[in-house]
Amino acid sequence: MNSRLLLKLLVNKKINMKKVKSFLALVGIFALSVMLVSPMVVASDTDIVSATVTIETAAISVDDGTVEYGIMALNSTSSTYDLSQTQTVTNEGNVSIDINIRGTSTTSWTLAGTNGSEQYVHKFCNATITDCSDTGNYTALTTSYATLDTGVATSTGISLDLEITTPTATADFTQQSADVTVQAVAS
Repeated sequence: MNSRLLLKLLVNKKINMKKVKSFLALVGIFALSVMLVSPMVVASDTDIVSATVTIETAAISVDDGTVEYGIMALNSTSSTYDLSQTQTVTNEGNVSIDINIRGTSTTSWTLAGTNGSEQYVHKFCNATITDCSDTGNYTALTTSYATLDTGVATSTGISLDLEITTPTATADFTQQSADVTVQAVAS
């Protein structure tokens, strides 16, 4: 209904203007309340889903990363536990990891399960879960990886002790590098 027709009707019917104003005010309030209460729906033919990804990182650090066994006699044993040189292996990645460990032969000595002529033994002990003051708790290293620990959480460190037994005989009395490799693998 247009507004002129409404006014004509109102004049013809002799309706009080005060009532008309009240009626129009009520209609306006009702219309406004309907607009405020009704949810606004805005649609488009495209939208964006925000997606993020982080690549897993299996990483470790070894503190302090250096073991000095010093000068040793033939057929003798020394450990980082006895030398107060326990190492700390820390998960620096963003996922839980398994930590593996392996040894190497030196320039002149072969890494072996028992010491002998030109053969040395290098062992490891997870001091976080084992009493490394007992030499029976050490495991011999090989040139293949062995498990040091599993399921190590991010930012968690474990304590590592090493034990070396020198050869029973050698022709090389120079310093040998008996390196140990520690590896992180995502759990």
